[in-house]
Amino acid sequence: MSSPAGAGPLRRIAVIVPMLNEAEHVEHLVEDLRAQDFAGEIEIFVADGGSTDGSPERLRAAADAAGLRLTVLENPRRTAAAGLNVCLETLRDRDVDLIVRLDCHSHYPIDYLRRCAEVSQQTGAWNVGGLFVPEGRSLTERAIACALESPFGGHNWMPARDRRHDVDTVFCGAFRPDVFDRVGGYDESVGTAEVEDLNLRIRRAGGRVVYDPSIWLSYVPRGTFRRQFVQYYRYGVNKAAVTAKHRQPVSVRSLVPLAFVASLAVLGAAAPSVPLARRLLAAEAGVYGAAALGFAAAGVR
Repeated sequence: MSSPAGAGPLRRIAVIVPMLNEAEHVEHLVEDLRAQDFAGEIEIFVADGGSTDGSPERLRAAADAAGLRLTVLENPRRTAAAGLNVCLETLRDRDVDLIVRLDCHSHYPIDYLRRCAEVSQQTGAWNVGGLFVPEGRSLTERAIACALESPFGGHNWMPARDRRHDVDTVFCGAFRPDVFDRVGGYDESVGTAEVEDLNLRIRRAGGRVVYDPSIWLSYVPRGTFRRQFVQYYRYGVNKAAVTAKHRQPVSVRSLVPLAFVASLAVLGAAAPSVPLARRLLAAEAGVYGAAALGFAAAGVR
């Protein structure tokens, strides 16, 4: 699967998807892939982690009806990283020009794969991606989507989101196949931070990760605040594992929450005996609370 970055037109795309109990979403995924306007060949590889809700059966039926080329693989280790590695191993002897990771919880516009191929071809970047737009259906999902979009604390916020530029990481990603020969596959030891770990290895090896606003997808967030909290708690813990592994932070902005919590802990410990610490703690908490309320109000509007 070794098509060198920057070489020749991209005619064959392999889509790789990890899956576990996604029966609610797989038919939408197939519909989005069937509608793609990419002119070349598309083949789909889905690694199932032992779904018990009929996901593989519904996926196969939908793909057959849509006339898509689909291979469902077993992922006995169940995690997303392990499933992606199963897909990559299957692709090792395949002749493909671009490997695009997708997610069952997302929806993809008709030009998604074509845009990925164009940006990869134009930039020669090792990985390209774009904006993910959270879209909720229920009231809770819409509230979570609003938070994800917010400049105050949103996962999705970035400066200069309207122009192409190099970034630390992108959601999902589209890779030239030889990238995995150079830096290896997904690290299964870092939990849910496998994307950040891979992109950090790409950058350390001299590759580029490029964001382009013409590439975008919509994403359905978790349906409850508890599930969203658990998801992002795991992200935080696993990003710390990536930082410890490489002795380098995933990004500068990933240090901001750590610095904030550390400052609260230090000021809180000193506050009983140091008047200045009490004033600084009150000021920091006040600014944080005011900012949270302000951005929440702006999001509601």
